[in-house]
Amino acid sequence: MVIVLFSSSNALSGKPFEGVITYKITYPDSKFSESQMAMFPKLMTVTIKGSKSKTEMITGMGNQTEIIDYTEKTKIALLDMMGQKYAIKQTAADIQKENENEPVGKVEVTNETKTIAGYLSKKAIVTTEQDGEKTVYEVWFTDELGSKEINFDNPVYKDINGVLMEFLMKTPQITMKFTVSSVEKKNVASKEFEIPAEYKLTTKEELKSKFGGM
Repeated sequence: MVIVLFSSSNALSGKPFEGVITYKITYPDSKFSESQMAMFPKLMTVTIKGSKSKTEMITGMGNQTEIIDYTEKTKIALLDMMGQKYAIKQTAADIQKENENEPVGKVEVTNETKTIAGYLSKKAIVTTEQDGEKTVYEVWFTDELGSKEINFDNPVYKDINGVLMEFLMKTPQITMKFTVSSVEKKNVASKEFEIPAEYKLTTKEELKSKFGGM
């Protein structure tokens, strides 16, 4: 599941924001076929209220949703796959353990700026190194929608002081580019961040076993 981290700054040091941020997803230099690409997500939405956010993506295999509490530093993954719905909770300790072997980004903020979806954004160069191999990311961010804590569980971007407005996620198989296409300020109901009744609580291990190690 794609992990992207955002939050309102009501409980943080950025400016207050409540509403929905929408991202367009593209795949630079993709070697996948057109039919394969049809399975990949094209949009991502992030709904924000207080110290909580909900990230949603629709893929060819089903819906993926992640609810994050930035005060408690916890996450809930909601998976709607092949007609079955599951919820997986992660504590702060779980997240820390999951990320302990991941490369950490070294951030260099530049003087370059540009406006993305109406918000002035700063450019940063983020470099990671793992097993002697360096990876460089170009990132645009703004502190008008949140602050550094919003990226707490992403080792690459955890030191970026604001909401990611344009950024890359890289794996050996594919590069995904996320760019904010719209920012809508609106009232958000608290129930948006609750586990729906139809979702069954499970663990990653149980889910892997059920789907044959996937």
